[in-house]
Amino acid sequence: MKMMKIPGPDHPISIVPNPKRVRVTFGGKIVADTARALTLTEANYPQVHYIPRADADMSALSRTAHGSHCPYKGDASYFAVTASGRTADNAAWSYEAPYPAMKEIAGCLAFYPDRVDAIEEL
Repeated sequence: MKMMKIPGPDHPISIVPNPKRVRVTFGGKIVADTARALTLTEANYPQVHYIPRADADMSALSRTAHGSHCPYKGDASYFAVTASGRTADNAAWSYEAPYPAMKEIAGCLAFYPDRVDAIEEL
């Protein structure tokens, strides 16, 4: 059984609108570009930008069989990113139905910085 944990003082998580434009590039192509990113800060982990799917080039993404579970956010699905003949497996993830405390990130995409060319705040 998967346990749901609630963020708190021992494991804080905040989600705030990012005032900057966030752009993700891979293979010389812009795969996501948004002024509506949500920035999630969790405990001591690096910040993660969650991008609405409407602001991503979904034709460059394909769902993979990989999945993971976070006790604070829920179950994540993963996507490969393909551009210019290159593919990065499991380079992006999404919480389709996150736990209630994380509902703002539902369906948004996040990218691993080391699996794409760049994640820029402009």
